[in-house]
Amino acid sequence: MTQTAPPPATAAPHATPASAVTAHPAGQPYEYRRRELVEPDWTRFPGWRHVTREQWESAQWQRVNCVKNIKQLRTVLGDLVDETFYADLAADQAALATMSMLVPPQMINTMVPVAPVTTEAFYADPVRRYMIPVASDRRTDWPSHPYATRDSLHEHDMWVAEGLTHRYPTKVLAELLSTCPQYCGHCTRMDLVGNSTPAVEKLKLTLKPVDRYDAHVTYLRAHPGVRDVVVSGGDVANVPWRNLESYLMRLLDIETIRDIRLATKALMGLPQHWLQDDVVEGLERVARTAARRGVNLAIHTHVNHAQSLTPLVARAAQTALEVGVRDVRNQGVLMRGVNATAGDLLDLCFALQGEAGILPYYFYMCDMIPNAEHWRVPVWHAQQLQHDLMGYLPGYATPRIVCDVPFVGKRWVHMLTEYDREHGISYWTKNYRTSIEADDAEALDKRYAYYDPIDTLPESGQQWWAKQQAAGLD
Repeated sequence: MTQTAPPPATAAPHATPASAVTAHPAGQPYEYRRRELVEPDWTRFPGWRHVTREQWESAQWQRVNCVKNIKQLRTVLGDLVDETFYADLAADQAALATMSMLVPPQMINTMVPVAPVTTEAFYADPVRRYMIPVASDRRTDWPSHPYATRDSLHEHDMWVAEGLTHRYPTKVLAELLSTCPQYCGHCTRMDLVGNSTPAVEKLKLTLKPVDRYDAHVTYLRAHPGVRDVVVSGGDVANVPWRNLESYLMRLLDIETIRDIRLATKALMGLPQHWLQDDVVEGLERVARTAARRGVNLAIHTHVNHAQSLTPLVARAAQTALEVGVRDVRNQGVLMRGVNATAGDLLDLCFALQGEAGILPYYFYMCDMIPNAEHWRVPVWHAQQLQHDLMGYLPGYATPRIVCDVPFVGKRWVHMLTEYDREHGISYWTKNYRTSIEADDAEALDKRYAYYDPIDTLPESGQQWWAKQQAAGLD
């Protein structure tokens, strides 16, 4: 087999000069520059020096060569990264990580996309910061918020069947499985998804998939008020296509279902999966059936930084649209050190909308899970970012920044009813009952609290929380 390598990348995909995101008396706070997507040269990594384009574009090769441990990462990076990083990673894996390591080559290749790859550059890389977290990334003063929980959104509490969360009146979340092609450090479902770690013993799905899917369909047929199903997991890219297509076709047989959304970070993390012939052909059958029955079929993916967008990702998104998927949308997560600046978000949104055909949809505030305080931003920061995004993007492609408030759900960040900035406590209301509040007459009259990261508070606020924790929280 002839070995061919991609052309070397000459510029980071959608990298923006610092001057372009800094306010200038005679210019704009953000200056748009179109930058075409680039597939970084994977042969810059010693472990992939002889990998061909044919191998790289194979979903099977990508899955087989996912990095699952430090030894495999060292094989890929060689001596580009020194032992201090690996020791830092080992310390995190041993005590702090809530997700096991699983990173496809496609994602690693978007870390430090332009040579030279050095220890310093790898540490600083935004994609690395959330996909391969290390101990020194995390805070030692407040590693977790005192009110952080494994299932911060109480999705498991709202199961009406195994893996089926009925949180909103007209919408359900269907978790088909508990695995993904890649594991993100900030995963909101860290209590269920992936392998157990020293820090977290994971919950397990107990039913056979066929029985779980039957239970979902039975519930949906019995509840015609549900019109919208988010099909997720885990990641639907890990469901064998035949099984996923069968599940989707059963949903399409339910007359009251009008929206189906497929949740898959793999559109970005493993675009090769969504470009396989059997997947493309099957997706076309589902899309054609959905269109004939008047059901809106969309794909929701999860891209957090412009570096992650490459020509392969754009090709996967475009292929989905070509075979009849109505929309491909992005739901990112705001994270310090990754994308929590207006420049980073605008770079990402222009790359999504203008180069990859993916609609910027939501940016969620990072959820209140354990060991995530170094990623989370306060509500006021999210409000400022929403302000700073306005006016640059087309209105239909301007994402909403939302706070997923426990027991409430998604709320635009300006929708709070009261905000105690000193103590970092915001209060929110809601206009519907979840499936566990059917008999709670006061559910719509309550105020629900959300908490800023304590290290972002003024000193008086931090001292207050220290006293609260010492006294034992309610």
